[in-house]
Amino acid sequence: MKVLMVLTSHDKLGDTGEKTGFWLEELAAPYYTFTDKGAEVVLASPKGGLPPLDPKSDEADFQTDSTRRFATDATAQALLANTHTLASVDVADYNAVFYPGGHGPLWDLTNDKDSIALIEQCYKTDKLLGLVCHAPAALKYPKKPDGTPLVAGKNVTGFTNGEEEAVQLTNVVPFLVEDMLQQNGATYSKGDDWHPYALVDGKLVTGQNPASSELVAEKMLALLS
Repeated sequence: MKVLMVLTSHDKLGDTGEKTGFWLEELAAPYYTFTDKGAEVVLASPKGGLPPLDPKSDEADFQTDSTRRFATDATAQALLANTHTLASVDVADYNAVFYPGGHGPLWDLTNDKDSIALIEQCYKTDKLLGLVCHAPAALKYPKKPDGTPLVAGKNVTGFTNGEEEAVQLTNVVPFLVEDMLQQNGATYSKGDDWHPYALVDGKLVTGQNPASSELVAEKMLALLS
């Protein structure tokens, strides 16, 4: 079993002068959910190399068993330091694709032509696709073969407007994930803020927030088995 994990290469939090990137727990928890079951995980990002870590996600308050394990895991750290470029990966080589969030994807993965093509190829070939928290932002522009939004008519979730308000970034982000998914015709639902919540619709699995990342990976594994 081979899983591709797609990370952001974007490190600027709008015009705030602060840094962003991927959210550590949303990489680490699924990474071990997959690898502990024997999966081979490959990491990719638009620019390749070491993707930017959201510094907030590395603070003490957000550490978990998985993030602590990841920090001292030489194999995982080497993979992270040397991500493949998105343009160089072929989705046909993988059983599943997983997108961790963080605010970074709102700026780059949303508009990245290689990411859009990869997601559209997942849909066309009935490949399992999982996205968590802000990563469903990458579903904004992919289309079905008939030209309609890929998420139209799909049951999905993602970072809520309430959660964005709670972190005081509603007026910083380029768009709100919850609003965008609904505008694209998806049937959006959510659980309580900051609690695990994930949905499966065919081969599309989405999670609401960092706490949902392991649940998304578990649901993907269940579908793969």
